[in-house]
Formats: sequence, C-alpha cells, structure tokens
Amino acid sequence: MRIQDIIEGKKEWRAHVARVKALPQDYQIVYKEMQKYLFKVGPVELSDGMSLLSGIVDLFEEGAALGKGVLEVTGRDVAAFCDELIGDSKIYADVYQESVNQEVYKAIKKDVDKTK
Repeated sequence: MRIQDIIEGKKEWRAHVARVKALPQDYQIVYKEMQKYLFKVGPVELSDGMSLLSGIVDLFEEGAALGKGVLEVTGRDVAAFCDELIGDSKIYADVYQESVNQEVYKAIKKDVDKTK
C-alpha cells in the first residue's frame, strides 16, 4: 500500500466521521453501536467495509432529513437490522466455526490413526 493510499484513506475516514457527528444524537448512538457490532461479527468477504458504513450514514441522513427517529429507520432490533445488511455474507463466526471443525477432524483422524 502506498503512502498516498494511506493518506486518502485517512481523509475519507475523517470525512465519514464528520458526517456521523453531524447526525442527530440518537442516530449517532445507534450508528456507533452498529459499527461495534459489525466490527465484531461483520462480513469477512466485503472488500470495502467503508462502503457499508457509508451506506448506513446515507440511510441515517435521509431518515433524519425526513424527521424520523432512528428506530423508525432501523426497527427496534438493531442487531437484526445489521444482520439483514450483511445478508448471506460470510462472517467471522463462520470462519471460526470452520476452523474449530477442521481442528476436531484432524485430532480425531490423528487419534484413529494411532489406534491402527
């Protein structure tokens, strides 16, 4: 990654944060919780997580402009809303489950091979 790419990424992130700070307080709170949720369980295959976050801000700006409360936009179950956003994307939990299953299979196979 070039230095110029890093600089551009920081500029883009700062502009994004400024958009979030311009939202009404209830939207900011929900956005921050959604961001934490997505960073913990979020999709591993999205090449640009920034576009997902920017899309959320777009949606929130539109909702705020229409005078809607944030929960009118997301619904009361914000985690379920996040899950809908990432859809069928592979998430970190899926990757971890696969690795656990592979390790168990290897251990069992190794143990079976010892008893032969």
